[in-house]
Amino acid sequence: MRNRLVEIVTDHKAGVPRGIVSICSAHPAALETGARLAAETGAPLLVESTSNQVNQEGGYTGMTPHAFAEHLARLARQVGLPEDQVLLGGDHIGPYPWRSQSAAEAMQKARALVVDCVQAGYTKIHLDASMACADDRGEALSTAVASERSAELCLAAEEARDRRREQAGPPYYVIGTEVPPPGGEKGDEVEIRISVPNDLEEMLGLTHRAFVRRGLHAAWERVLALVVQPGVAFSDSGVREYARDRAAPLSRFIAHQPRLVFEAHSTDYQRPESLRQLVEDHFAILKVGPALTFAFREAVFALAGMEREWLGGRSDAVLSDLPAVLDRAMLAEPRHWVGYAAGAPHEISFARRYGYSDRARYYWNHPAVAAALGLLFDNLERDTLPLTLLSQFLPEQYARVREGRLSRRPQEWVHDRIAAVLQSYAQACRAGAR
Repeated sequence: MRNRLVEIVTDHKAGVPRGIVSICSAHPAALETGARLAAETGAPLLVESTSNQVNQEGGYTGMTPHAFAEHLARLARQVGLPEDQVLLGGDHIGPYPWRSQSAAEAMQKARALVVDCVQAGYTKIHLDASMACADDRGEALSTAVASERSAELCLAAEEARDRRREQAGPPYYVIGTEVPPPGGEKGDEVEIRISVPNDLEEMLGLTHRAFVRRGLHAAWERVLALVVQPGVAFSDSGVREYARDRAAPLSRFIAHQPRLVFEAHSTDYQRPESLRQLVEDHFAILKVGPALTFAFREAVFALAGMEREWLGGRSDAVLSDLPAVLDRAMLAEPRHWVGYAAGAPHEISFARRYGYSDRARYYWNHPAVAAALGLLFDNLERDTLPLTLLSQFLPEQYARVREGRLSRRPQEWVHDRIAAVLQSYAQACRAGAR
């Protein structure tokens, strides 16, 4: 089967500044928007589920890798996206969800996860064993240990190849030990250490030897990218913008590596110019996740504002009260956000709902929140909203409705808001059919 990711990496190494955006989100609106754009443009759709989103225990989405693969396939069919344009990957595949357990227990579960991913048809696997487990000494894991554990995961993946979904090709791998934390930095601290080439040389050597010791010569040839820290990050209240002069040593290093490009994590909220520079500097895979659900939250909060203004004075109207319902769900189950918000009570309340970390993304499948969202759309579909309200709350979508480029359905306004984020990535990657 044709692998569009391999084609893009091959072209990039040949001097064509191509890249690809990786959607690291399980949110239905983000996935549908990405699938629609891919169907319209002919560009490949790369979607990656993170190990804490989707795993053999269900993750926070309640989906296993097989269920997630089937969900994505259904979405693609619904929007008319050809199967060969869809690439499915796994992000941070390793012991991260079980890091509070012993290394032996966490790695056993991580191996089971990577096997499930390969059998479900995942063809891009980010092997990430960089985090310390409960019985590891110290907060940071050594590069040597992390490399050995990554090779263990690769071995499990390769052994699962014969039992994989028939139409899926062999898995391709991303490696690296200097991995930004999933979901952004905690607190307001975004000062980070940019990776240095000497450390990458050491990591490559250690990981290569770990692969060879396990007979993974062929798998090593399918390592496409390295995860490094190029100096981009976001916290609840700030964004660390890409500064290409500071990352120049990394760009020079990877330019001399056969087959390999960089994969950039935590690129959410970067300016379009920064995204373009990242691709030009050999960060050919740009991962985005929270920025998409942040855009979703912005759009549905705007709809809730329109609902309040349009229906709030009617005695027969039952309002969704979506922002308040979401906040109550977050307060009732604080584990997904409590480590990301700090300060006085009013500051915590603000960060919980509006922070760049977008911890609200964990709550959209909460029964009460899902019901409120459904009621919101029902209320706004029942009566055609005045365009003046759309202009007030979603001015960019208002302009497109006036131009005839967008319908007057509220769901389409939400998709359009998410699409604006993805289009900046597509432009940076020069996405399109080959």
